Amino acid sequence: ADGTISTWLAQSLAVFRHFTKGKQILVGSSMGAWIALRMVQELRKADDSNVAGLVLLAPAPDFTAELIEPVLTKAQKRDLAKKGFFEEPSDYSTEPYIYTRALIEDGRDNLTMTGPIDTHCPVHILQGLADADVPASHALKLVSLLPADDVTLSLIPDGDHRLSRPQDLDMLVRAVDAMAQRGN
Repeated sequence: ADGTISTWLAQSLAVFRHFTKGKQILVGSSMGAWIALRMVQELRKADDSNVAGLVLLAPAPDFTAELIEPVLTKAQKRDLAKKGFFEEPSDYSTEPYIYTRALIEDGRDNLTMTGPIDTHCPVHILQGLADADVPASHALKLVSLLPADDVTLSLIPDGDHRLSRPQDLDMLVRAVDAMAQRGN
């Protein structure tokens, strides 16, 4: 409930800078893909990009502005204004998702899908077509914003948002391995 994209980005950058040496492959799932894209932007600004590639699963960059805000109900808007948050049931936990005003406002400060994105590295996106949380159209929009990069989009017909079945995990491992081989 206290997290924001900026907070998670700062933490991710701190870990990356402290614990890695040489070229790295960033792997991000859902909101983690947003964080990975923002990491690349920030690392490039600081001229210390050691990112050899990105593997993004069900990527949800800008989900607060693109997927949440456009469909907020009057009750959710009221709760955001009065309580500073609203809750939604989760398909993955007994605990609800909590969307805070801070997360949504901070999300606007971290948008990545406002124009062309140049990561200067290969990108492999894995997207389930049975994903009820992030539609495949969102992944397609992301691909369209990566015109300068070598992008692979793997659509998984019966894949859901988590992409955690054995065959999905196998595809993830193969994608990372192939990217690692390219860097040699």
